[in-house]
Amino acid sequence: MKWGVISTAKIGTEKVIPAMQESDQLEILAIAGRDLGKTREVAENLRIPRAYGSYEELLADPSIEAIYNPLPNHLHVEWTIKALEAGKHVLCEKPIGLDTNDAKRLIEARDKSGKQVLEAFMVRHHPQWVEARKIIESGQIGELTTVQSIFTYFNADPNNVRNKKDIGGGGLLDIGCYCIVGPRYVTGKEPIRVVSLMDKDPKFGTDRLVSGMLDFGSGLQASFVCGTQSAAVQRVHILGSEGRIEILMPFNPIPENPAIIRVAGQKQPGFDDAREIKFPICNHYTLQGESATAIFKGESPVDYPIEDGIANMQILDAMARSAKTGSWEMVSPR
Repeated sequence: MKWGVISTAKIGTEKVIPAMQESDQLEILAIAGRDLGKTREVAENLRIPRAYGSYEELLADPSIEAIYNPLPNHLHVEWTIKALEAGKHVLCEKPIGLDTNDAKRLIEARDKSGKQVLEAFMVRHHPQWVEARKIIESGQIGELTTVQSIFTYFNADPNNVRNKKDIGGGGLLDIGCYCIVGPRYVTGKEPIRVVSLMDKDPKFGTDRLVSGMLDFGSGLQASFVCGTQSAAVQRVHILGSEGRIEILMPFNPIPENPAIIRVAGQKQPGFDDAREIKFPICNHYTLQGESATAIFKGESPVDYPIEDGIANMQILDAMARSAKTGSWEMVSPR
């Protein structure tokens, strides 16, 4: 399958495109940007055959079958719809939109086009997350009680898109979404209500530290901390009545190193004697691209349709409401 990329964003040029190019199941045929000179330079460096000076030109290329959309958050829905209208499948970066209403526009566009839209949560394709879910489902750690996540980094650059409020910046949309999709993935359940505490940068107006709790009902909980102006760390702890799982690098494991998770029993005070599972070296962006390609070609069923992205967006919206009201907020039904 031949892919086109709209945008020369770093997430694409530094991580996703090189990883997708490792696969023999797809081809990155073209890339588009607003500056043709820069786009040609990127294309040359990444060995991409075609460079376009506008997104419209790329979408008009009849050879392109699928689009990867890593544009800033406020452009996700707009250009995904345009790609669908041009007859292309779309893999769109997270979050799928700025809010639930924005994201819901994709349903009609998808249905009308007959093409597919997928949200780029690469973590769901990494073997460490797949294995963690299998361990939970097997009952090895007993009844699942809570999932705790932390994901932080430091970025105070006023020119960075993550720090621009009007185009969907802020930690909750950038990395908090991982702390929500992770528990949803391993539990297979949806939260009923959420509560959050949010601190905003006084200059940028974006959220720079968010703590959240998710109530899944029947005693099952999840909690997280995400931040954009804190020391960089990421970790996930999954607790059950008879054991626990620790994912050491849950969200962006180094592809050159084996990913590791630890599984411990109920009576072990630490992870010193835990069973350590190492996974073969892989790149979850490669796996994500291959999965999307198989779905777009009709070789695999759609595992996470756009409705799943909307469900995640509804939780993010409820978190934002809670930060304003200071109380628990119900998650709207799909």
